[in-house]
Amino acid sequence: MRNSFKPTVRPKNGSSWREYQAELQKNSNSRGFLRRIAPRAAGVSLLALIAIFGVQLLPRSGGATSPPLTPQAALSAMSADHLTSKQDLRQLLDEQDFNNLTQTAIEVSAGQQVLQAQTSLDVDLQSYLLNKLDRKNSRYIGIVVMEADTGRILAMAGFDKNDPSGNPCLLSDFPAASIFKIVTAASAVDQFGYTADSSMHFNGYQHTLYKRQLTDSINRHTNTVSFKEAFAQSVNPVFGKIGKLHLGKPLLEKSADAFGFNGPLDFELDLPPSHFEASDKPYHWAELGSGFNRQTTISPLHGAVMASAVLNGGRMVAPSIVDRIVDGKGEELYRLQPAWEQQAMSAKASTVLSQMMEATIKSGTGRKSFRGYQRDKVLSRLQIGGKTGSIGSRDHEARYDWFVGFAKERQGQGQVALAVMVAHEQFIGTRASQYARMAMTQYFRNPSHD
Repeated sequence: MRNSFKPTVRPKNGSSWREYQAELQKNSNSRGFLRRIAPRAAGVSLLALIAIFGVQLLPRSGGATSPPLTPQAALSAMSADHLTSKQDLRQLLDEQDFNNLTQTAIEVSAGQQVLQAQTSLDVDLQSYLLNKLDRKNSRYIGIVVMEADTGRILAMAGFDKNDPSGNPCLLSDFPAASIFKIVTAASAVDQFGYTADSSMHFNGYQHTLYKRQLTDSINRHTNTVSFKEAFAQSVNPVFGKIGKLHLGKPLLEKSADAFGFNGPLDFELDLPPSHFEASDKPYHWAELGSGFNRQTTISPLHGAVMASAVLNGGRMVAPSIVDRIVDGKGEELYRLQPAWEQQAMSAKASTVLSQMMEATIKSGTGRKSFRGYQRDKVLSRLQIGGKTGSIGSRDHEARYDWFVGFAKERQGQGQVALAVMVAHEQFIGTRASQYARMAMTQYFRNPSHD
């Protein structure tokens, strides 16, 4: 568990959207203050103990008493000994220092030392995306691009209209909407043997979710589509029926846990867990399975991690933004060791998800934003897949718009997982899938990213 974890604040019944955001900002500022003073307080405390008690940190040899380390040497030894994991870095780093960075390195204070954290950011890509942000029509924007096989963050560009110091990429309060269909689809493949070509049936409109649509009855008004088409077109009744009639509460909870909901991701910066909770009501299982609810929430960073599983045989990669940390003399105190999160789905399910996410781009809800990509000089070289999602806020002041997906060179080693979330206000500006296309085009302009 992460130190000093505090659950994210959720809107209370009757509270307005603006009151909710004000409460979020208040809590965010409080957490940021505590994180900023904690390392300094720890350093001062250690210096005081050393000064008062004259702690001897070197071993005795031949009966002689070794002199104690100076406070500066003790702090240096502490840094070298303790910067061995991302958990250690979370005690040292302040996420605000990483907010919309346009350089590869930043200075970090550790007691009396000034360390340098060298990041994994692709500065050209980061700067490009920051310049493309539609700040006029958006309440929030969060864009995360990472190497799918290593988890190294290449871009983490965000915008928060009410809090310029905020970083929506690391907020886990955004409704996941139809992005959760990735979880439902993977579970259907692993638990019931679905394939991309499995026949699915539904009555009524594809983007509604009435109780009468959640039965297995077939009549002359029934629509029949493949599982791939249902995913690409984001057909709510199909996934609602999977959630209600097949998965139920136990399997929905198991699948959500496998994809990292309700648990911490192994990351260097503070990242509250994404939220999933199932009631005992069958209709709620349909809402969860289709993403037709506002209670399942996720961060853009977590969305990119989910997408990485599609390219990694079902296993999610652990995200990272710090490649290494050096002291003032250039001596290395920390170096990233790429790692994995849990197995989210089987390799078979990842293959099926890849096919269905590619169909989303070719003929589904992402086709408009990616129109003509097969003739594009850059994008035609890529295998591209994604899942879109959208849902309005309860007070109708914001419209959440998602794209979670991947891009992989057909002839080369470059591959990225990415997630984009945009909260549009009164007018729809640049869509999430449009940002995704921009990011892919910019990053893959060079022939290869080995």
